[in-house]
Amino acid sequence: DMRTIGLFTDIAEEKIAELIHAMLYLNEVNRLEKSEDKKKPIEFYVSTYGGSADDMFGMYDTMRQVREETEIHTIGVGKVMSAGVLLLAAGTKGKRKIGKYCRVMIHSVVGGTAGALHNLTNEMEAIQKLQDDYLEALVEETKMTKEDIKNMIERKVNVYLSAEEAVELGIADIII
Repeated sequence: DMRTIGLFTDIAEEKIAELIHAMLYLNEVNRLEKSEDKKKPIEFYVSTYGGSADDMFGMYDTMRQVREETEIHTIGVGKVMSAGVLLLAAGTKGKRKIGKYCRVMIHSVVGGTAGALHNLTNEMEAIQKLQDDYLEALVEETKMTKEDIKNMIERKVNVYLSAEEAVELGIADIII
């Protein structure tokens, strides 16, 4: 039986809620298996332009919890951009695959807001915190240092990487 789920859309609340439920369910199926050899990894396909950082972190925290018991094999296909990069990288180390022609893109956190100055200052601090958390998580999951990522995103708006570069940087492990 297949234990495959996929994100083929923007990272948004409704879709992420479905994926979190599916991942928790598949983890539970594994937990209930009496024999070890019947336990199967969860295959998680990722193809996204990115989306909500909050929903990305919801999925990421779930993955961190689930992979303690069940391997998560991430497979990046087509495009893995922005918030999707962390989700690809969050698979079980050594089991993260990427399509040969998959485009990977990293950029700094995008926030748009308008209003009174004190509100803007507050929003800027929140966006800065999101950016710091995102960098922190990428450092945790990849071979990149905070310096590497900062240099990368401060150099250009969008940084595009090939599958080979993604593997070199530890975002994925295997090119398919």
